[in-house]
Amino acid sequence: MGKSKFRMPTAYTILFLLIILVAVATWFIPSGAYEYVDGVPIAGSYHLVEPTPQGVGDVLKAAFSGFYDAVDVCVFILMVGGFLGIVMKTGAVDAGVGSVIHRLGGREKWLIPILMLLFGLGGTTYGMWEETMAFYPLLIPVFLAAGYDAVVGISVILLGAGAGIIASTVNPFATGIAAGFAGVSLGEGIVLRVLQWIVFEGAAVWFVMAYAARVKKNPSRSVVGVGAGKLHVSMEESVPFTTRRKGIMVLFGLTFLVMIYGVIPFDEMGLPLPALGWWFPELSALFLVGGIVIGLIDRMGEEDIADTFVAGCADLLGVAFIIGISRGITVLMNDGGITDTVLHWGEQALSGAGSISFVLLVYLIYLPLTILIPSSLGLATLSVPIMAPLGKFAGVGGDLVVTAFQSASGLVNIITPTAAVVMGALALGHVPYDRWVKYVWKLILYFLVLTMAFLVAGVLLG
Repeated sequence: MGKSKFRMPTAYTILFLLIILVAVATWFIPSGAYEYVDGVPIAGSYHLVEPTPQGVGDVLKAAFSGFYDAVDVCVFILMVGGFLGIVMKTGAVDAGVGSVIHRLGGREKWLIPILMLLFGLGGTTYGMWEETMAFYPLLIPVFLAAGYDAVVGISVILLGAGAGIIASTVNPFATGIAAGFAGVSLGEGIVLRVLQWIVFEGAAVWFVMAYAARVKKNPSRSVVGVGAGKLHVSMEESVPFTTRRKGIMVLFGLTFLVMIYGVIPFDEMGLPLPALGWWFPELSALFLVGGIVIGLIDRMGEEDIADTFVAGCADLLGVAFIIGISRGITVLMNDGGITDTVLHWGEQALSGAGSISFVLLVYLIYLPLTILIPSSLGLATLSVPIMAPLGKFAGVGGDLVVTAFQSASGLVNIITPTAAVVMGALALGHVPYDRWVKYVWKLILYFLVLTMAFLVAGVLLG
């Protein structure tokens, strides 16, 4: 009888285990709170409060509370699923992918740096992260059809945008908010962040291209197997790329371009372009309308459009579940009163440190904090008003505190199971979480060491 091999639990099981772990922690970690002014915690105001340990009922409700908290993201994911369901039924994507692969004629590898730089620009300028969820079902089949595996498709988006977010140069949602709390301008420290983005994006592109080349040369070296997953696009039968399908692909691409334009805060970035200020409700409506219009262009009937759209939503229902469950972890921490306590421990650890020690400790403390509070905006609001004043006593400028915060937040959010985007992307590509960790850990280590070097250089040159 052969030995049974350990199988990594599903994303759902991992997240539920984390919820249970956090609930258990609320029985041992003291409940505490800071005093807040306009939603911002005041340094030194931490005090103990009445314990609120989370029980079995709270654990069972946590995922549903997470759904309520993340309902906008979940609905957006479902609308994208419906939109893609209609587009896929038209045959336009199969025909378009076949045309692209045919035209590239063995040069598919150049899609990797081009697309990664585009996603990296989105990540570093306006924090493109949750919005990338719409691109995985589109690009994973392209790389599968080109002879790579699902990991390459995921990496192009997740690591491309992730490297950009680690070095958020003018990201108003992470850098901008954190800089405001730290009392510095968005421009302070931007030279260091630009250099960081160039180095990190280059490292990510090199890492993904090297892996893709190995897989293309020897498919057995794939961490998941070439063609793994249900999103595989077979190019054995050529689908004609008719005029109508070309028109559908133009509208398909235009929908994504409108999405990108709609979420970029041009006004906050100082650019002379009208900002639409869209977020998930508007984006959900965009994909709903886009799906209906494409269905009409393909001459589908009303009932066919409705059935296909709902079936497409069902395809991404599991991803919506994962996002809601992961958000439940943060909800449980807040309800258990331990979020501020964990933050207070960080405040205590940093007091009295020298300049270099301080900035490195800030970075290292932010790593576990990001696992517990994966929202960069939420983490910035909670922590930077406390960390930045401490930095002044250590001779560290607020801009370096901001860089340490965003670098740690961006790094952790490309590997942590509490990040909805990571778990959602892996679910879409049918890549087990343990395989992703096995693949990406070396790049994480490179980023960790490089960030610490950049922070030390910032202190020495400051």
